[in-house]
Amino acid sequence: MVTLRTTLRSTAAAAALVAGLATVGSGAAHAVGWPPLHEGGYLYVGAHGTGAVTTVDLTDFGTCHTLAAPVRSVQIASGSASVVLHTGTGCTGAHPWATGSLAQADLPTAALSYRVVPA
Repeated sequence: MVTLRTTLRSTAAAAALVAGLATVGSGAAHAVGWPPLHEGGYLYVGAHGTGAVTTVDLTDFGTCHTLAAPVRSVQIASGSASVVLHTGTGCTGAHPWATGSLAQADLPTAALSYRVVPA
Protein backbone atom coordinates (compact mmCIF):
# COMPACT_ATOMS: atom_id res chain seq x y z
CA MET A 1 0.00 0.00 0.00
CA VAL A 2 1.40 3.37 -1.02
CA THR A 3 0.84 6.07 1.55
CA LEU A 4 1.53 9.76 1.63
CA ARG A 5 4.51 9.09 3.93
CA THR A 6 6.05 6.61 1.41
CA THR A 7 5.56 9.08 -1.43
CA LEU A 8 7.19 11.89 0.56
CA ARG A 9 10.17 9.64 1.43
CA SER A 10 10.63 8.69 -2.23
CA THR A 11 10.45 12.33 -3.27
CA ALA A 12 13.00 13.32 -0.62
CA ALA A 13 15.35 10.51 -1.70
CA ALA A 14 15.08 11.59 -5.34
CA ALA A 15 15.81 15.21 -4.40
CA ALA A 16 18.87 14.14 -2.41
CA LEU A 17 20.13 12.10 -5.37
CA VAL A 18 19.70 15.05 -7.75
CA ALA A 19 21.53 17.35 -5.31
CA GLY A 20 24.37 14.84 -5.02
CA LEU A 21 24.72 14.54 -8.77
CA ALA A 22 24.74 18.31 -9.13
CA THR A 23 27.65 18.45 -6.67
CA VAL A 24 29.58 15.84 -8.69
CA GLY A 25 29.00 17.89 -11.83
CA SER A 26 30.40 21.01 -10.20
CA GLY A 27 33.61 19.11 -9.43
CA ALA A 28 34.30 18.92 -13.15
CA ALA A 29 34.08 22.70 -13.34
CA HIS A 30 36.92 22.91 -10.81
CA ALA A 31 39.25 21.30 -13.37
CA VAL A 32 38.37 23.81 -16.11
CA GLY A 33 41.46 25.47 -17.48
CA TRP A 34 43.79 22.50 -17.03
CA PRO A 35 45.32 20.93 -20.13
CA PRO A 36 43.77 17.56 -21.01
CA LEU A 37 45.10 14.79 -18.78
CA HIS A 38 47.13 12.27 -20.74
CA GLU A 39 49.79 9.73 -19.89
CA GLY A 40 53.08 11.14 -18.63
CA GLY A 41 54.36 13.72 -16.18
CA TYR A 42 54.25 17.49 -16.65
CA LEU A 43 55.38 20.41 -14.48
CA TYR A 44 54.05 23.92 -15.15
CA VAL A 45 55.41 27.31 -14.12
CA GLY A 46 51.88 28.67 -13.64
CA ALA A 47 48.92 27.57 -11.55
CA HIS A 48 46.28 25.23 -13.04
CA GLY A 49 48.65 23.78 -15.65
CA THR A 50 49.52 27.07 -17.34
CA GLY A 51 52.73 28.59 -18.60
CA ALA A 52 55.93 26.88 -19.70
CA VAL A 53 55.92 23.11 -19.26
CA THR A 54 58.66 20.64 -18.33
CA THR A 55 58.05 17.05 -19.39
CA VAL A 56 59.13 14.56 -16.72
CA ASP A 57 60.84 11.31 -17.74
CA LEU A 58 58.85 8.95 -15.52
CA THR A 59 61.33 6.10 -16.17
CA ASP A 60 64.28 8.00 -14.64
CA PHE A 61 63.83 6.83 -11.04
CA GLY A 62 65.95 8.40 -8.30
CA THR A 63 67.76 11.11 -10.26
CA CYS A 64 67.43 14.62 -8.86
CA HIS A 65 66.53 17.23 -11.48
CA THR A 66 66.93 20.95 -10.80
CA LEU A 67 64.47 23.05 -12.80
CA ALA A 68 65.34 26.12 -14.89
CA ALA A 69 62.33 27.99 -13.42
CA PRO A 70 60.15 27.37 -10.35
CA VAL A 71 57.04 25.29 -11.03
CA ARG A 72 53.60 25.86 -9.48
CA SER A 73 51.47 22.97 -10.78
CA VAL A 74 51.79 19.34 -11.80
CA GLN A 75 49.99 16.65 -13.81
CA ILE A 76 50.96 12.99 -13.50
CA ALA A 77 49.23 10.04 -15.17
CA SER A 78 51.24 6.87 -14.66
CA GLY A 79 50.59 3.45 -13.26
CA SER A 80 54.05 3.06 -11.79
CA ALA A 81 55.68 6.41 -11.01
CA SER A 82 55.11 9.52 -8.94
CA VAL A 83 57.12 12.69 -8.42
CA VAL A 84 58.52 14.25 -5.25
CA LEU A 85 58.93 18.01 -5.65
CA HIS A 86 61.32 20.10 -3.53
CA THR A 87 61.37 23.81 -2.71
CA GLY A 88 65.16 23.97 -2.99
CA THR A 89 67.61 23.10 -5.75
CA GLY A 90 69.33 19.72 -5.62
CA CYS A 91 66.22 18.08 -4.10
CA THR A 92 66.53 20.02 -0.86
CA GLY A 93 64.01 22.02 1.11
CA ALA A 94 62.07 21.70 4.31
CA HIS A 95 58.81 20.22 3.01
CA PRO A 96 58.95 17.97 -0.08
CA TRP A 97 55.60 17.38 -1.80
CA ALA A 98 54.72 14.00 -3.39
CA THR A 99 52.16 13.55 -6.16
CA GLY A 100 51.04 9.94 -6.41
CA SER A 101 50.64 8.20 -9.77
CA LEU A 102 47.52 10.11 -10.86
CA ALA A 103 47.56 13.79 -9.94
CA GLN A 104 46.52 17.19 -11.18
CA ALA A 105 47.30 19.86 -8.60
CA ASP A 106 48.61 23.28 -7.81
CA LEU A 107 51.61 23.06 -5.50
CA PRO A 108 51.45 24.60 -2.01
CA THR A 109 54.80 26.35 -2.71
CA ALA A 110 56.92 26.73 -5.82
CA ALA A 111 59.25 23.82 -6.51
CA LEU A 112 62.81 24.13 -7.79
CA SER A 113 63.71 20.45 -8.17
CA TYR A 114 62.15 16.99 -8.36
CA ARG A 115 62.84 13.26 -8.25
CA VAL A 116 60.82 10.43 -9.84
CA VAL A 117 60.00 7.62 -7.40
CA PRO A 118 58.02 4.37 -7.66
CA ALA A 119 54.31 4.83 -7.02
